[in-house]
Amino acid sequence: MKPKPLIDAMAIRSQQDWISAGYRAFREMDLAYLRTDDPALIAEARDRERLSRFFTFDDGSIVGLRWVVTSGGLKLSGRACAACHIDWGPDGRVVIGGPSGSPRPPGSLPFAGPGVTLVGAPGTAFRLRQFYGVGPVPVKLWQEFTVPWAPDERVERLRTMTGAELQQAGGFARSFSDGVFARTNGSPYAATRIPDLQNLKYSRYMDATGTHRLRGPEDVARYAALVTGADRMDFGPHRILTDEQRRVRFRYADEVLHAIGVYLLSLEPPQNPNPAPREMIDLGSQVFQREGCPACHRPPAYTTGRLTLATGFTLPPDHPNRVDISTQSVGTDPDVALKTRKGTGLYKIPSLRGVWYRPRLLHDGSLTSLEELFDSARLSPDYLPKGWSPPGVTKRAVPGHTFGLDLNPREKAALLAFLRSL
Repeated sequence: MKPKPLIDAMAIRSQQDWISAGYRAFREMDLAYLRTDDPALIAEARDRERLSRFFTFDDGSIVGLRWVVTSGGLKLSGRACAACHIDWGPDGRVVIGGPSGSPRPPGSLPFAGPGVTLVGAPGTAFRLRQFYGVGPVPVKLWQEFTVPWAPDERVERLRTMTGAELQQAGGFARSFSDGVFARTNGSPYAATRIPDLQNLKYSRYMDATGTHRLRGPEDVARYAALVTGADRMDFGPHRILTDEQRRVRFRYADEVLHAIGVYLLSLEPPQNPNPAPREMIDLGSQVFQREGCPACHRPPAYTTGRLTLATGFTLPPDHPNRVDISTQSVGTDPDVALKTRKGTGLYKIPSLRGVWYRPRLLHDGSLTSLEELFDSARLSPDYLPKGWSPPGVTKRAVPGHTFGLDLNPREKAALLAFLRSL
């Protein structure tokens, strides 16, 4: 058995061929940092009883795990794109490209469980060790999240913690599960919602804070190459990594990443199979127009594709993307945009297409439904968010996007019916 290319570019003859190849690559590409031939880990992955309750693709393979033929022999690995950008419907079927975070069928496990080391929180620890090299995991977490020009004392404490102290601190798992993820250059105290890629074609920027332009599949490929293996984590005069850590250890083939970009930009969000009565949707459309929602969520994409200011950010007059930036702030939590290494001072205006099935709302995934979004009770400091909250926090206000909070019950119900029809 010898390794073969995931995609044979010479066999591609049409746009549909690229889309098909991208679908396969998106589903099958593994995260190279997770590859291992450790006999103990391989034994775990062959334990049928241990894995029997895990979600699988239609071919029977485990969502989070992957066997890979390498020049060094067969290795166990974890999936790259498909490990996070999936969702599951009420029938338990996996939805490729979905936003992640829907309630799981009773008794099932999505990716992780006792003894499975390459997926879930254990997989994150394994990846950190593989990428950053020897040393305590808390130090590696500090490297993931430290912001030298705006230090967060909670993150800075990680550097001197032991592994036992990190476990005792608790609460970190909530920033790496249930539809949110503390991405590299982000923070466990300012996690971001795993985005729905089924409407990526309606965006002009990538990441919640608009860190990268999106003009076509090539930009998707460049972004994927950066975040999977080429980010040196240099920020002006600040260098996060050592010289050894800055070495590019691997790269995916250009045709693989390009195919993934073509595939993702071909997706359309599914239509709601159970829409409200037509007269209710029509009334909601009228409310949507009257309240000025199309100023940001313009049909038919239901977004302008532009960026908005985070609360507290002043736009420089010479900003290179100024033409794409609305000077209005919707007042949502500014921490990701101002206090992490992903900070741009800006947030991307999301498309509302497919909002009916999204299990997490707002950039940090703190809300779980449109009803919660349009409930003014969430503005109270005593509110208990149904979605994500920072480690150690239970009650807190979920600020911002106050549009529509004062609608009467009938108009609010109609607006939600319209939004769920998009």
